[in-house]
Amino acid sequence: MKRYKYYDLLMATFVTVLLCSNLIGVHKVTYVNLPLYGEYVYGAGVLFFPISYLFGDILTEVYGYARSRKVIWAGFGALIFASFMSFVVVNLPPASVYPPESQKALEMIFGQTPRIVIASLLAFWAGEFVNSFVLAKMKLLTKGKFLWTRTIGSTIAGELTDTLIFYPIAFYGFWSNEQLISVMIGNYFIKVMWEVLATPFTYVVVNALKRAEQEDYFDYDTNFNPFILEVEK
Repeated sequence: MKRYKYYDLLMATFVTVLLCSNLIGVHKVTYVNLPLYGEYVYGAGVLFFPISYLFGDILTEVYGYARSRKVIWAGFGALIFASFMSFVVVNLPPASVYPPESQKALEMIFGQTPRIVIASLLAFWAGEFVNSFVLAKMKLLTKGKFLWTRTIGSTIAGELTDTLIFYPIAFYGFWSNEQLISVMIGNYFIKVMWEVLATPFTYVVVNALKRAEQEDYFDYDTNFNPFILEVEK
């Protein structure tokens, strides 16, 4: 089995970004004033979550779908543990010396309903695998040329999958249909634009890694089953 210099580091970075974007800023709603539109409201966490798709693109482009699959499962396991830990910590009885307002703040920041947790886990899992699968197949189709077409194209597909799963499961019935559709479209647009703007950075990182690792993997004979962890030798 070929050993790589930076694969483990990229996996750790991917999981770190994923956990932070799902724990920090999730409940913060902010805005920006746009010309001719006015106040554009969005969730603060959406600014950082697309970074996980950026790393997913880099991993699949350089190391192939099978190794990217292992990273996705590592991130999925980390999210499950973080959700479980948040549930336990929030629901432990507070000591008498613990201020009630601190408990309320903890519940507001880390307390998530089972519905939102399930939506987040399913959306991440499906979106990341769609992203990796589409990029790997587009790389074969383009014969490794036109990197920007597959990084943006895979993000369009992956983020669409994520959005269509997360928001309806998490908020249907709580939000009006108009609000639900508005937030879905707005956040999806931000996520895709994030990938477009990051394209020059993606080129730099991908080219540097390909030179350092002496690898540019093509998934000609890859088993794309997401439920296995086997990596081709």
